[in-house]
Amino acid sequence: MTTAIVTDSTAYLPPALLEGLDVRVVPLHVVVGGREHREGVDIDVAAVAAALRSFTPVSTSRPAPAAFLEAYEAAAAAGADAVVSVHISADLSSTLGGAELAAEQAPVPVTVVDSRALGMVMGHAVLTGARAAASGAGPEEVARLVRTTCEGATVVFYVDTLEYLRRGGRIGRAGALLGSALSIKPILGLRDGHIVPLERVRTSTRAIARIEEMAADAAEAAQDTGATVDVAVHHLDSAERAGKLAERLRARLPDAEVTVVELGAVVGAHVGPGTLAVAVVPRPAG
Repeated sequence: MTTAIVTDSTAYLPPALLEGLDVRVVPLHVVVGGREHREGVDIDVAAVAAALRSFTPVSTSRPAPAAFLEAYEAAAAAGADAVVSVHISADLSSTLGGAELAAEQAPVPVTVVDSRALGMVMGHAVLTGARAAASGAGPEEVARLVRTTCEGATVVFYVDTLEYLRRGGRIGRAGALLGSALSIKPILGLRDGHIVPLERVRTSTRAIARIEEMAADAAEAAQDTGATVDVAVHHLDSAERAGKLAERLRARLPDAEVTVVELGAVVGAHVGPGTLAVAVVPRPAG
């Protein structure tokens, strides 16, 4: 059986990592000033960051089910007998629902997986699944590896302000941090598909130091079990700070693969410029 992978653009997978793998990416949409764009196709993150800074209205939306169906049909036409479709947490986006509707009409069986994550947690899970599929794994095994990868990951992140999360309704339980103190520097996490508050500090310097410490601790704990660990440093319009953070993590974690990946327009619209995040993703055994 040949298994193909479909995912969405919030995995933020660098194209170079997808070379040689059967992965199709369906873009989410971002609406800037009333005009709709496809993430990674006809809008870049710089445009979104500029819009946010200028208070231009920015919102996001899921792809139509037809976009997923097109991807499933393309996979089948290329010879796939099954598809595993991996998507952003259903608690953060309605994208999964579109994939499920399309799966009912697909010409081959489609297993839709709620990653309970986004960014390179989902990205590394997709890569793990795609590599297994390339080695002959069937859809059940591929889906299992995807879920296991996501469940074992740790995400910590810092935003310059909670205001963008508040506007988009994505703040969830982190709303407890709000009160009247939107100027605090919150450290947040992603747990089972939800944004959760971890700590609050008074300066951005301290916040960045804490996410470095928390990410390094998570990576070292995974390595102590014998796992190989991938680390992704995400940022939005903050390349210099992300590069320095990645350098420090490489020094602390010489056996981990550390990459820097800019967040795209869709997630950027909800977290705002200046965001830094670290995803620690142990590779599953087997």
